Amino acid sequence: MQLKGKTAIITGSSRGIGRAIALKLGQMGANVVINGSSPSEALKKTEEELKAAGVNVVATVADVRKIEDVEAMINTAVNTFGSVDILVNNAGITRDKLMMRMTESDWDEVLDVNLKGAFLCTKAASKIMMKQKSGKIINITSVVGVIGNPSQTNYAASKAGLIGLTKSIAKELASRGINCNAIAPGFIETEMTDVLPENVKENYLNNIPQKRFGTPEDVANVVGFLASEEANYITGQVIHIDGGLVM
Repeated sequence: MQLKGKTAIITGSSRGIGRAIALKLGQMGANVVINGSSPSEALKKTEEELKAAGVNVVATVADVRKIEDVEAMINTAVNTFGSVDILVNNAGITRDKLMMRMTESDWDEVLDVNLKGAFLCTKAASKIMMKQKSGKIINITSVVGVIGNPSQTNYAASKAGLIGLTKSIAKELASRGINCNAIAPGFIETEMTDVLPENVKENYLNNIPQKRFGTPEDVANVVGFLASEEANYITGQVIHIDGGLVM
């Protein structure tokens, strides 16, 4: 599963799952474009870490909700490495509240980043992939988009929408040699989940047959497979990485 000569864009890749994906694809030989919504120490640190590992990498600051930022990110990838072969739509946020307390801005912000952002990035990258007649698009959704979750109506809706986007794009672009799949992680240990109360974590753990939480590397390994030629006959699928939480 080698990606030498391929160029991958990973949105929301300054930390957590995105960072692990960037490192994995870089280790597989890909040129990597990492992304954050604003300049940050985390983005700089991840760029330095990838360079130290021998990865060809460039860091970009782009708000995936804004088409001009997205197009600038795509142009950076093409101007630096010559192509866009892999797009991983990983950028995502949460604004968790019970629906009755959720504001319109809580809803709009989550849908804009998680769903509109993936749409804009896919639209921009697919123009290049269609000319190349090849490409891999991988959307990071969530098991919450499949089963729902209290206090996450906005997040669940955005992730469910991402599954619909995945399947529609897969059908639209299959004849152009472009694959589009989604990965639905369960409970993955990241900074986002570290802040959850211990009783919430314990409740999740009790419902996971493998009796452990996932790691960012568990997700990155499957992204690496889907980005490779070994996955050329897989498209429109949603792969759960959750230790058996959702069956």
